[in-house]
Amino acid sequence: MAKKTEINCPVSATLKLIGGKYKSLILWHLMRGTMRYGEIQRLIPEATPKMLTQQLRELENDGLLVRTVYPVVPPKVEYSLTELGRSLEPILIAMYDWGAEYMKNNNIKICCSMER
Repeated sequence: MAKKTEINCPVSATLKLIGGKYKSLILWHLMRGTMRYGEIQRLIPEATPKMLTQQLRELENDGLLVRTVYPVVPPKVEYSLTELGRSLEPILIAMYDWGAEYMKNNNIKICCSMER
């Protein structure tokens, strides 16, 4: 997580944790439960493997998700939200609701992998 001295604003603190290009989408999908890398990749196809891996690592380093590696061949890796990650659920739902209302008001059809 960021050093406490680097954070001086509550909004900045939140954005530092979830402001990455795909972080909010990853967190949203993990609210449904534990997922493997391939499942997350299928739900966020616009994310390159390199970017998705980077975003997952940052979320793990910030304590928002846990990465579990099982010692099997081929390797099995699962991602799930921590308690801290779960605490973001109301924020993510508010973001979804705001975006859905914005899209409705601008006659934009919702066609993504996010469901509410």
